[in-house]
Amino acid sequence: MLLTEQEKEKALISQLTEKHAHQRSALIPILQAVQADYGYVSEFAMQHVADLLGIHAAEVYSVATFYQFINTKPKGKFIIRLSRDMSSIMKGAKVVARQLENDLGIKFGETTPDGMFTLEWTNCIGMNYQAPAMMVNNEIFSNLTPQRVHRIIEDCGEEFRSHRPTIGKVGDTFTNTLTYASHQANSGLKKALARSRSEVIGEVTASGVRGRGGAGFPTGTKWNLAASAKADTKYIICNADEGEPGTFKDRVILTQYADLVFEGMTIAAYAVGAREGIIYLRGEYTYVRAHLEEVIEARRKAGLLGSNILGKEGFNFDIRIRMGAGAYICGEETALIESLEGHRGEPRNRPPYPVDTGFNGKPTVVNNVETLATISVILDRGSKWFGAIGTERSKGFKLFSVSGDCTRPGVYELPWGTTLEQLLALVGGEGAKAIQAGGYSGELVPASEFGRVLGYEDLGIGGSVIVYGQERDLLEIAENYLEFFVEESCGQCTPCRDGNVKMLEGIQLLLKGKCSTRYLNELIGLGETIKLASKCGLGQSSPKILLAINKHFRDEIMARPIEASH
Repeated sequence: MLLTEQEKEKALISQLTEKHAHQRSALIPILQAVQADYGYVSEFAMQHVADLLGIHAAEVYSVATFYQFINTKPKGKFIIRLSRDMSSIMKGAKVVARQLENDLGIKFGETTPDGMFTLEWTNCIGMNYQAPAMMVNNEIFSNLTPQRVHRIIEDCGEEFRSHRPTIGKVGDTFTNTLTYASHQANSGLKKALARSRSEVIGEVTASGVRGRGGAGFPTGTKWNLAASAKADTKYIICNADEGEPGTFKDRVILTQYADLVFEGMTIAAYAVGAREGIIYLRGEYTYVRAHLEEVIEARRKAGLLGSNILGKEGFNFDIRIRMGAGAYICGEETALIESLEGHRGEPRNRPPYPVDTGFNGKPTVVNNVETLATISVILDRGSKWFGAIGTERSKGFKLFSVSGDCTRPGVYELPWGTTLEQLLALVGGEGAKAIQAGGYSGELVPASEFGRVLGYEDLGIGGSVIVYGQERDLLEIAENYLEFFVEESCGQCTPCRDGNVKMLEGIQLLLKGKCSTRYLNELIGLGETIKLASKCGLGQSSPKILLAINKHFRDEIMARPIEASH
């Protein structure tokens, strides 16, 4: 008896829910697996998933529509997503966009009549140093030109993969030597297991290392809090949801030094008493997953994961990968945990904090990719070695993703305490008009302040540095930023959900030369309110760009002609 398509889909969903023991936390992987087979998640599929997980269909729909990479309507066989971060725009993404529209005969947001292609804009995909770049399904294509795009479209068949770039190749990416390259494999883990748990935490604390994701919370303090929490189950989560525009250092670490990241997770697990580890990998990095799975499996076979690791009786720890589904807000640790639990990625109220009540209500340590890789080196070489690098308040070295108007973009390892002026000389960005330090959520620094220091005493940033040359229109840049924040807001709180829309409308009036001084002042007041009243870092950061332009470049705002083109 032949099964109907709906019967086949029901059977698949039943298998998936059985595989995941009908756990609500498996909702997103189940939806992703259904989409992998059918191209999208239908209302029928959402209802059946809801029935088997014991939740309302509206909850499934709410989650499915929250994430950019979960399709609730049919799309093309090839989904082309062109990155529209500023590094891509500066390098010609708009010209590439016109070529795509001309070749496909559709506009962005549309699908070709034959169902072959869907064309979409997307936010940063971690290829800023090789911009412009785009994704075709899960494949990455960089250094795009109109001619190259035309060829890729023609080859979206049997030769689809033939033009894929070598991602993360050392010669293409790194522009100075990284400390990670000289690390002796697993020496940090071996030294950690020769010490007590408290001694390991003490070494991390003494090093002064702080979170490399942007928040800068002391890693030793976080580990100590989790270690002190009383619970039968604890988790180590690697935050690999590198969504901050202009940032690509974590992707490079994962492609070149994944072992160091997993080593760091294992050290953390030993220190706090965790048995389970999860790496939350952003959806844009799906193509990295196979490599990471290979590394994890190799570590299992080598006795570096699993039971009694390296012969340490009773130390059992393993790591699994969970894929994100396209949501910038999931870079915030509590939103990430919500996503792991099968919910919309909406930040939680704090307290309680994840170290006490995290994933599945259990103590959870969430560390960034770079933080964990650095931990491996610290445990090998010692806290004194690490503490001797950098400044008194900012210990150690830091990786920076540099892109924009410079001749040598790439990933740079620099000691904390380096000035922006020194960085510009290194990357070939002399004569810049401004620098965006810390991605879109960071700070716009004018040329008059390039003596400022990269460090927690001044610019303690997550790692993105975008260089803007003298010819750049800062209001166009602000428009790009606010479009990003409007799209990526989770919508949970009013100041961010509605305030950013008003900010964007105001910037667009400024671009047209139609914004009065009074309205501008009201807009600045709104920005200050959004910063103060928003629940999480997205809304607290989104107004920064306009506030900085008003402070440092106000003449450029007010001098615009009426109906200026942009």
